[in-house]
Amino acid sequence: MQDNKSISIIARTAFAFACAPLAVGRLAIILATLVVYHSIISAKADSCPSIKDEINTDRPDVTNSSVVTPPGSLQIENGVNFSARGDDRVIDGTNTRLRAGITNCLEVLVDTPTYFAKVGTSKNSSFSDVAPALKWQISPVPGKVDLSAVFGVALPTGSASIAGPGAQPYLQFPWSWELHSGWGLSGMFTEFFRPSDPASKLITEATFVIEKRVTERVSLFVEYVGDYPQNGSSAQLLNWGGLYRLTPNQQVDFHVALGLNHNAPSYIVGVGYSVRFDELFPVRRSSHSIAPRN
Repeated sequence: MQDNKSISIIARTAFAFACAPLAVGRLAIILATLVVYHSIISAKADSCPSIKDEINTDRPDVTNSSVVTPPGSLQIENGVNFSARGDDRVIDGTNTRLRAGITNCLEVLVDTPTYFAKVGTSKNSSFSDVAPALKWQISPVPGKVDLSAVFGVALPTGSASIAGPGAQPYLQFPWSWELHSGWGLSGMFTEFFRPSDPASKLITEATFVIEKRVTERVSLFVEYVGDYPQNGSSAQLLNWGGLYRLTPNQQVDFHVALGLNHNAPSYIVGVGYSVRFDELFPVRRSSHSIAPRN
């Protein structure tokens, strides 16, 4: 009864903030609440992922995975997008994210520079920033509710016209909740800090996803994405797509997004490929045995 009550409170809290801009204080409150509930029932918690688990990626939706890469594993996620905004057509790639499990429930990740190229012209075509980050999986908790905390920073290595000026730290909380019959809910709250941007020094992003595992290898999703700058109007997207696991450690995916207002791109179409290499480097593991997650 206590577990069900905890899960219900977590779900209601996440849903209440899914479609509204968040302040840093609100994010801290959410994290603190979930950590408290996790600590209350941590004795019954499952372990974090191991190499027995299939690949779990941060793509193709905007919402990142709520679980980390297994200890000793390197995961490489790649993708290419074609988007339209007004009269501009842009191809960007390879959208590569490197994720390495450094210990149980903890990973380091790096977003490598992505090249943005305008179709038909070389003007304003350049690279985005490199962005390292640290990700800690706080959960899982009973009921398959997962939560992670991510702290990263986009370093000013790319073009300011593409990525914006200066270093840009961010704080992020992806979560997910497994339901019955292959259905699941997930979402993510992110605060982007842009201290060198005079127009908007803070951008809040909120996402909410409904997903369905159709077969053992195929999953589909529908996602809402909203970006809320401190100054100015929001940009909102409706994103949907799916993935196919070629093997337990390989995945191909696609997604299609439509802008819901004039500040968002008109549309985005993307495809990707991800792969995980296990036991590449030694790590310190917990002494108890790790059972596979279902």
